[in-house]
Amino acid sequence: MGGRLPRAGAWLFIALAACPEPKPDPKAQADGLYLAATTEYLAGNFDQALASFEEVRKLNPRDPRLPAAMGEVYLRQRKLAEAQKEFEAAAAADPRRSTNWSRLGFIYVLRDEQEKAAPALEKAISLNPRDSDALEQLGELALKRGAVDDAVARFRSAAEAAPDEQKAELYLRAAGELSRRGRGGDALAVLEGAAKAGVRAPELQAELGEILVAQGRLEDAAGAYRLAAEKSKDDPTLWELVGELEKKLGRREQAEASFRKSLEVKERAVVHVALSRLCLERKDARCARTELDRALATASGEEERETVELAGLLAELGRRKDALALLRQLASEPGRARDTDLQLRVARLAREVKDPAAEREACGRVQSADAGVNRCP
Repeated sequence: MGGRLPRAGAWLFIALAACPEPKPDPKAQADGLYLAATTEYLAGNFDQALASFEEVRKLNPRDPRLPAAMGEVYLRQRKLAEAQKEFEAAAAADPRRSTNWSRLGFIYVLRDEQEKAAPALEKAISLNPRDSDALEQLGELALKRGAVDDAVARFRSAAEAAPDEQKAELYLRAAGELSRRGRGGDALAVLEGAAKAGVRAPELQAELGEILVAQGRLEDAAGAYRLAAEKSKDDPTLWELVGELEKKLGRREQAEASFRKSLEVKERAVVHVALSRLCLERKDARCARTELDRALATASGEEERETVELAGLLAELGRRKDALALLRQLASEPGRARDTDLQLRVARLAREVKDPAAEREACGRVQSADAGVNRCP
């Protein structure tokens, strides 16, 4: 053996060593860089992505994927002029790709080039009638020219075509424009249509519940809020709203169960106040006092509604001086001096408990806020 190569093996080794290394394939290099750039883009490393795409362009200048890919990066960076240039090139190179026109239309909208925006977006829709982004932008353009019904129709079409996680936002956009114009019935129709289509997002169900309450449809509103509460794991107010509606509908047991579910999400004084009032309705004074104590223990002291609710319950349970102390503190906060309803409530309660100093203080604020007119009790 002796560690020596056989003669034939030696010649083969020399021949291989003398051969030049194969040159790398530019297209293969470009494809590798394109993949790396895409990975950087998805990771949010936009500068690195652009640098890699530029290298791809050097290796393969005619790569048809590049203009749209680079346009997406520029768009995420809000470099609209650069994004527009790339997508215009992409649309010229591949005019049958609806996304190129959709992105162009969006950029034109952002750059306030309305005369270019609509044709580009319509082109996108002609190529892909379910392009939700283009439909949404056409809705925005319709709003700018005051065509509300057209905008609503576009938003609804966009919602129908959008991925599930985006549907609720678009339906709410449509309903919101109608609600702002006093068209609650039409807004309700949009949201009910969304619900029938299977959209169960908490924010949509909550908005539906609010409109149903305004329409006096408390039973349906309770159902909508319940769906919202079941879908939302971190919003205690939704179960509270269900409880309030159940109470109005005369279903005390269901109301109590809903209030308890709200407390499971978060302990809040206002919910304990609501439970205490349910106890009072069934003449259970001990239960009412227990819930009041829990309300006082969980009170944050940072919300006006909480303070007012607590004060009202304290007064109902015969603790008027404690109620006055809470309201008087609230009424003395900066910015509350001109809240005449609050000041009058303090003045009335002060008179009931015979606290003339608190009464004068509140009445003085009322007079100052109401141009000297004394409306105190």
